[in-house]
Amino acid sequence: MQTVVAKEEVNAPVKHTDFLVALDQMTIDLHKGELQSGSAVLFDKGLNLKTDGLPEGVRVFAIPLAELVAEVGGKEIMRNTLATAAMMALNGGEIQHLKDLVAEEFKNKPQEVTDLNFAVIEAGYKYVQDNLAGEVRKVLEPQSEVKKRMVINGNEAIARGAVAGGLQFAAIYPMTPTSNVLHNLAPWQEKFGFVYKQPEDEISALGMALGAAHAGARSMVATSGGGFALMSEAYGLAGITETGVVIIEGMRGGPATGLPTWTEQGDLRFVLHAHQSDFPRIVLAPGDSQEAFDYTMMAFNLADKYQTPVVVLVDKMICESDQSYIPFVYDEYQVDRGKVVWEKVEEFKRYALSDDGISARSVVGSGNYFYANADEHDEIGYANEEIDNRNMQMRKRMQKLVTCKDSDMEAPRLYGPEDAEVTIVSWGSNKGAILEALKELPNVNFVHNVWMNPFPVEAMRSRLEKAKYLLNIECNFSGQYAGVVAEQIGIRIADNLLKYDGRPIYPEEIVEKVRSIKN
Repeated sequence: MQTVVAKEEVNAPVKHTDFLVALDQMTIDLHKGELQSGSAVLFDKGLNLKTDGLPEGVRVFAIPLAELVAEVGGKEIMRNTLATAAMMALNGGEIQHLKDLVAEEFKNKPQEVTDLNFAVIEAGYKYVQDNLAGEVRKVLEPQSEVKKRMVINGNEAIARGAVAGGLQFAAIYPMTPTSNVLHNLAPWQEKFGFVYKQPEDEISALGMALGAAHAGARSMVATSGGGFALMSEAYGLAGITETGVVIIEGMRGGPATGLPTWTEQGDLRFVLHAHQSDFPRIVLAPGDSQEAFDYTMMAFNLADKYQTPVVVLVDKMICESDQSYIPFVYDEYQVDRGKVVWEKVEEFKRYALSDDGISARSVVGSGNYFYANADEHDEIGYANEEIDNRNMQMRKRMQKLVTCKDSDMEAPRLYGPEDAEVTIVSWGSNKGAILEALKELPNVNFVHNVWMNPFPVEAMRSRLEKAKYLLNIECNFSGQYAGVVAEQIGIRIADNLLKYDGRPIYPEEIVEKVRSIKN
């Protein structure tokens, strides 16, 4: 685990490590390359760990962690708590902050568990004060004015965005990195009045969600690339039956099982083209947990309004990275159910042709009769393969994207100066690393786009045509987003920073790449 602490906003992890707490030799061996002059390593003195090969200027603190834990009656596993206390002391942190966190963590356990952890914390803190006082650096000094903030990751944000967006039904088969979406949602059913159903697999998950949506419920699933592959048949069924459903797709390294515990952005083309033939699908790619919350809420309105699947495309970097935010605001959010008929209508036509591509929908029990199956159909839902009918129904469905583009799609957001030497083009979780890099790159800007489909063609073209030099940044092998940009607006980005080893893009890598361009 890496934790980044700073007085200013922190948007991403970094490549270097300032303070390494190592509980075994492997930790030192794996991470010593991240250390630099001024960094520090803390480890258990009793383990006699080797520190050969550390960069010059790295401070080494061998503290008897296990011995100090034993002195206060603790267990060996509590070395981590004592090490954290020693680290806090060496960096000028206040002991009470750590005690408060421990008290919160163990609030559901017997009081003696909390008291023992307090004793361990005090032992580690006191050891530094008594033996290493000259090494203390005032890094973790509290700020005089602090706004109330929360620490949250993307999975938690998505779950909360779903509830705020009016979720009524969820069926989620656990799959890294979105499993914690279901872990958050499941206990909230009674409190917030929705149903969570544990399916036997991803195929049934989307099938159940479509059934619930067909009955009028705001419905969602969450999965990863492998699970979405199993959902692709029902994905198309949602398209032809014009059933709105929200799909959370958390990317990880593939293909197949691939890198199940690492991150990647390799599923963009997949969700844009999964299933045979053409049907409207709305694809949104948030760049952080705040956006994951906001666009999950939006996804439910879009699914209802356009009666088609809406994919919220995230990745492990967003799903499982904790970050501090000012509490999310959603009091202005308004539920939009779109064209829905709750009462009986004479000669109801579920798939009636319309200029905006959207037909009125109805629900079971309303008295409105229609057919909904996987066949091409006429306005009532009867299977119909005639040429004119096929053309009219296909055009009607695809018109939804045009209407969405005109009514709901947002333009890309520009970060940095209007006029810059280098313009970075990217998407998704790379946003954080790019924003961190911009702090050191004053003459660079960044075009951040959330809407993958429909695509903001005119706005993106206008922005990129002004650029003096374009750099695309992605976590995949083939530059999938750059391909979408070229396909949509005819501008091919020649320079790419691509990473596909499962690790995120780091700000330092972006800074190095941009400086190599400018030199």
